[in-house]
Amino acid sequence: MAIDILSAPPAPASEQARRPAPPVQARYVLPGFNLTLGYTLVYVCLIVLIPLSAAFLKTATLTWPEFVDAVWSDRAIASYKLTFGASLAGAAVNAVFGLIVAWVLVRYRFPGKRLCDAMVDLPFALPTAVAGIALTILYSDNGWIGQPVLTFTTHLHNFLVRLAPASLTPGIEWLLPPDGVHIANTPLGVFVALTFIGLPFVVRTLQPVIEDLEPELEEVAATLGATRWQTFRRVIFPAILPALLTGFALAFARALGEFGSVIFIAGNIPYETEITSLLIYIQLGEYQYAKATAIAVVMLLASFVLLLLINLLQRWSRRRAGGL
Repeated sequence: MAIDILSAPPAPASEQARRPAPPVQARYVLPGFNLTLGYTLVYVCLIVLIPLSAAFLKTATLTWPEFVDAVWSDRAIASYKLTFGASLAGAAVNAVFGLIVAWVLVRYRFPGKRLCDAMVDLPFALPTAVAGIALTILYSDNGWIGQPVLTFTTHLHNFLVRLAPASLTPGIEWLLPPDGVHIANTPLGVFVALTFIGLPFVVRTLQPVIEDLEPELEEVAATLGATRWQTFRRVIFPAILPALLTGFALAFARALGEFGSVIFIAGNIPYETEITSLLIYIQLGEYQYAKATAIAVVMLLASFVLLLLINLLQRWSRRRAGGL
């Protein structure tokens, strides 16, 4: 007797539940994991690992005394102090004013807002050499900004020396030189250039985080009697702190390796305004490849250590913000 499959009653629900679900084949946009992983590893090796390995291998040709002499000479130490000091100061200033700029661009409406928002990306769009020439023209002793600053500080020095007692004159001359404050061809010019190129990293990192902040939290804090400073310190700042640290780290790392926008405004005076990247370039021009790569390796290791410490600080900040 034939059984009509179509007319057969369905299986009980319990039996259907016991049946294993048919396997679902995952669908990926890229052609395959093995193929894309292979391309990724090859690309990373060609672009990152092989050049870095070449720097380490070239440095390994030096003996230990030669390595110490290359990376610990007086000229190299002077360049380290200027590079790390100016980069740290520029990143710190950008962390403060970048937060203000990002907050204004997100929370306020004003004429020319789109233009201001686009100008934040100007250091990204400008070639570094063009930025260096523009900064030198602006901040030189006869520039649009450098000349007024030089004139004002000269008059201010003379005014303070006349009013203050003679015992304070050395301190005044240390802060304000008798011939005024020069920006170009001084460490101050290096600081200005590194601040200029680092601002977009802080602003663009903070903007999405500020946009995601709920204004209702600030209203609730105000309703509970919190002042504006208390609201910022206890509600806003913990939420944006990880992004602020990330922007600070990006600006700091970018400033450490800057070259084009600094060499024109710095003056490149050895032991005074010579940055480390320029010292590496000079030694390459003198065919001292091993010494140049030795200094480059030191900068590379220092950058890795600093970024690791900042990432650990970011993780701590996220855990602390999550526990609040």
